[in-house]
Amino acid sequence: MNINRFGIIAMMLLLSTFGFSQNGNKLDRHAISARVLGVDYSTPNDADLAPTAGLEVSYRYLITKNFGLAVPLKIGVADVIDDSQNRNITSFDALLHVYPFGGEQKLKPYLLGGIGYVIENIDEGNTQIPVGLGINYMLGSNSYLSIQGEYRTSNAENRDNIQLGLGYLYQFGIKDTDGDGVADGEDGCPEIFGPVATAGCPDSDNDGVANKDDACPEVAGPAATSGCPDTDGDGIVDAKDSCPEVAGLAEMMGCPDTDGDGVTDADDLCPTDAGPIAQAGCPDTDGDGIHDGNDECPNDAGIATNNGCPGSDRDGDGILDEADACPDIKGPASTQGCPDRDGDGVRDIDDRCPDKAGPYTGCPDTDGDGVIDADDRCPEEAGLTSNKGCPEIEEDVREVLNLAMRAVQFETGSSVIKPESFAVLDQIADIMKRYPAYQLRIAGHTDNVGDAKRNQELSEGRAAACYEYLLSKGARSTRISYAGFGEDYPISPNSTSTGRTLNRRVEFDLIIQ
Repeated sequence: MNINRFGIIAMMLLLSTFGFSQNGNKLDRHAISARVLGVDYSTPNDADLAPTAGLEVSYRYLITKNFGLAVPLKIGVADVIDDSQNRNITSFDALLHVYPFGGEQKLKPYLLGGIGYVIENIDEGNTQIPVGLGINYMLGSNSYLSIQGEYRTSNAENRDNIQLGLGYLYQFGIKDTDGDGVADGEDGCPEIFGPVATAGCPDSDNDGVANKDDACPEVAGPAATSGCPDTDGDGIVDAKDSCPEVAGLAEMMGCPDTDGDGVTDADDLCPTDAGPIAQAGCPDTDGDGIHDGNDECPNDAGIATNNGCPGSDRDGDGILDEADACPDIKGPASTQGCPDRDGDGVRDIDDRCPDKAGPYTGCPDTDGDGVIDADDRCPEEAGLTSNKGCPEIEEDVREVLNLAMRAVQFETGSSVIKPESFAVLDQIADIMKRYPAYQLRIAGHTDNVGDAKRNQELSEGRAAACYEYLLSKGARSTRISYAGFGEDYPISPNSTSTGRTLNRRVEFDLIIQ
């Protein structure tokens, strides 16, 4: 066969590319192949032409395990309609390979499609669209027998053709470290020998589930139960199946429940007649809490102490009068037949909080501070027992209250508050919002200068002025009390100017009542 020089040069360039690819960083993605081709321009064009032959060398790069790019170079001869004398052809293609099943199988089929350019006798050419399929069959860890068929549609008249190729493919860098016949790139356990069926990972019990995924690696079981045995086939592994040899329900721990009443047959005193769990799976026709098997009066509601038959029960609460602490008022057995409205187990007559369930003499302790809500002035805020369940006033607040005693000033001889005192009074208004459970007590005091009656009136007026100011800031009158004490309670001797200044004061105390 005649092969044009242009094709030879192109082949050498492509082979040099293969050589360069061996020095790449991802050798396991690169492969080269060579095939002998059969070329048929006769069948697609309905002509009487002899089949011809050619050679192909190709470079392939795997993008992922399912997709690859191939660049084949082909040289050969072809009989075409206008020249049946073995016309020289050279072609370059760019192809996409699609591997539907990835790379785990020894037999690896693929689909192909792309575009190519065919040169005829150097000076003529046409574009062709190849589509087809191929099969690579693994001969060794890097070697494959390669079979490929293409149908090539041309943009030139009478140039459609079919090509069949048989050859060899070598994939660079494929390793099989553990020698189990599964390449490291596809081996789930590349350093541990394992069968192909479990992607190269060991399967000690040969159940088709790799040890790494097998919850019971030494005992065979189906994949549906992660490799653990399920003797009765109910989908519950034997280790967790309370009835491993009898198919049952997951909600019944693998045991059967024939009557579907939520009690397993093994524990059901009436396995074929549905009944409540409380009655061991037996029906209770009269609804008296005693199942029919033990009820001497199965059609008439009764009481347990009377074997299911009615007894003397004036209030009809199911507790015989002789055992009922409240025989004329209905109540549960937990409180000896006495009412318990909140259901906390403490009968109403003993319950300090009969309408609100709680563990402490029938009362809750919402904030958990040890003071029941009935006695807790701050039931939703943890506090001190000594403070009736309210939090202790913080030090910064006490400092503000102490400061107010000296900082609130009035016009001389008057109950008119000086404007510079408003800031500290505003702080006290904020403190009242911060401590909603506390009451504020305002006490006015004077020194002993002047008339005692006048001093008493002045102290009361100054305390009232502070009271009115706080009301103007949103404080509720029900939370504030005030009083004047005149000159009766000095905190320093009135014999000095400093002492008299300290005695002229208004005190603010937060208290719990």
